[in-house]
Amino acid sequence: MLAPVHGAAAALAARGIGEGARVAVDSVEPLPWLLGADLLGAATLVLEPSWTPAERAAVLADAAPHAVVKGAPEPASALVEPRGDDRTAFYLATTSGSSGTPKVLSRTRVSWLRSFAALGPAPGPVLIGGPLSSSLFLFGALHALWSGAELRVRPRFEPREAAAAATVHVVPAQLSTLLTERRPSALRTVVCGGAHVDDGLRERFARLLPQAELVEYYGSAEHSLIALRHADSLRPVPGVELDVRDSVLWVRSPLAFSGYLRDGALEPAPEWSSVGDRVELSVAGVLSVHGRGSATVSSGGRLVAAEEVEAVLRAVPGVADVLVTGTPHSRLGELVTAIVESDDPPSLRRLRTAAREGLASGKRPRVWLTTKALPRTASGKPARARAAAQLRDGTLLAEPLR
Repeated sequence: MLAPVHGAAAALAARGIGEGARVAVDSVEPLPWLLGADLLGAATLVLEPSWTPAERAAVLADAAPHAVVKGAPEPASALVEPRGDDRTAFYLATTSGSSGTPKVLSRTRVSWLRSFAALGPAPGPVLIGGPLSSSLFLFGALHALWSGAELRVRPRFEPREAAAAATVHVVPAQLSTLLTERRPSALRTVVCGGAHVDDGLRERFARLLPQAELVEYYGSAEHSLIALRHADSLRPVPGVELDVRDSVLWVRSPLAFSGYLRDGALEPAPEWSSVGDRVELSVAGVLSVHGRGSATVSSGGRLVAAEEVEAVLRAVPGVADVLVTGTPHSRLGELVTAIVESDDPPSLRRLRTAAREGLASGKRPRVWLTTKALPRTASGKPARARAAAQLRDGTLLAEPLR
């Protein structure tokens, strides 16, 4: 790993990249470029191949990189002396785009170093089953290097490869896939982030992988880690302060981002910031997350939390994943619409029974669709905005459930 990293640093330095500069990487193997840029004190934006031309142009306009690099760097034996300090920006993260156009934000070295320490060391080998253009998977890869563990990066998650790993970083959809594997496993730690893990999935994990620990974290691109699940409760990471205003979470944290980049200029983050997640915080400090404000359906005067409906339906056998959105309706505003991902979907009767048993009447889906594959972000999360747009314009590859 060292020779490509120092080769990347040398190549970037030859292009005038130094401390405070910004680099965009358009490569399936961005890690050497990112680490090489970091040696120079420069920050890296990793371009996501699935972005539309408009999204890519908007991200590049906001990041305003001083250089764009492709391919793989030539290895070098000469070492480059590191520059900068803990406060140096090293990474230009982008929001997932699950609910809209990605935003560009700046992260310092120390914000992620503190996040790694909050998680603690990971035993190796560590499997990362997703592209490093996703900040979630990049975080997992750098956490493995911080831990001194062997790193194995794959472009997509293959459950069978997890059998030879000690740690895997996954999102809930991948965790569900992992639990379909019945092979003996050396897994000791499964780190899961990106979305809520429902009780049914957690119970399956405990039953099928009793030798492994499930480490669940709640966070965002802006705030890094916010809370970790301990036993049966989600609690704030030490040093992270939470405030709930009108049911919306606000965060003040030493792990947080420095600000958003717009047209190449940094707009500093405020002391307290929010991404719009709706939560409850008990007097004992237990956090309950009910979903992002943007992930709601306005139906008949009621605001329905999509993630609450998804958690109920995801527990139905045969459902690989599910996305809930709204179908426009002249009288009700929107109809709650469930898009079920499955190769062999359960019957509509079974899904309706689960909805009736687990949800109030106004929260139950009125439109039911099935698809072989939901549109997804680079991190593997369902792409809400893209799915809703495809549903509106008739390009979503889904059929009515019968």
